Amino acid sequence: MISIKTYAYCRVSTAEQNEDRQLDAIAGFNIPASQIYIDKQSGKDFKRPAWQTMVSMLKSGDLLYVSSIDRLGRNYEDILDWWRILTKDKGVDIVVLDMPLLNTLTHKDLLGTLIADLVLSLLSYVAHSERDVIRKRQAEGIAAAKSRGIHLGRPIKKLPENFDEAVKHWERGKISFEDVLKQTGLKRSTFYNRLKVYRNNIQKQICTVFGVV
Repeated sequence: MISIKTYAYCRVSTAEQNEDRQLDAIAGFNIPASQIYIDKQSGKDFKRPAWQTMVSMLKSGDLLYVSSIDRLGRNYEDILDWWRILTKDKGVDIVVLDMPLLNTLTHKDLLGTLIADLVLSLLSYVAHSERDVIRKRQAEGIAAAKSRGIHLGRPIKKLPENFDEAVKHWERGKISFEDVLKQTGLKRSTFYNRLKVYRNNIQKQICTVFGVV
C-alpha cells in the first residue's frame, strides 16, 4: 500500500526574516514538523538545501502546501519548470494557499488545468518582475548612497593609533614588514588596503595646504 504524505515548504530571503506567518498559514493542516521544510535564502534560483532535500523525499500522490507562489521562488522560468517536474513528472499535488485556482487537488480536469497553468504563468511572471524591481531599487539606493559619501557594508575600523608612526618606521627601513604588521595588529591584505587610504588622505592634505585641486 502506497503511503501518501503531506509536506509544506516555507522560504524567507534572509536569516533575519521570520517565517512565522507562513507557518501560521499551514498550521491547520496537521503537517508533521519533520515534513515542513524551511529555507532562509534568496528566491533567485532553486539551489536551496531544504528545497532539494524535500524534493528528494516527494513521491507520487504526496501533497505539498505553500503559502504563496513567490515562496517557491522569484525566477519565472524556474517556477514553471519545477511546477511541471513536481506535478507532471513526480505526480505530486500542490496547493498554493493564497490562490485557490492553484490547487491541483480540485482542478484536475482539462479546463481546470488550463486555468491553473495560466494563473501560474501570470503569478510567476509577477514574482520574477518584483525581484527585478527589488534589484533595481537596491542598485539605485547603493548608487545614491555612494554619491552622498555614505559607506555601505561592514563598518570601517579606525586605524590603530600607532599606524602613522609604524608606517614611517617601516618606510624608512627601521622595522621589517612583519614587525609593522605585529605593531599595527593588521593582516597583510588589510594593512595594504588601509595604507592606500592613509596615503590618499596624506596626499589630499598636501594638496589642500598648497591649494592644488
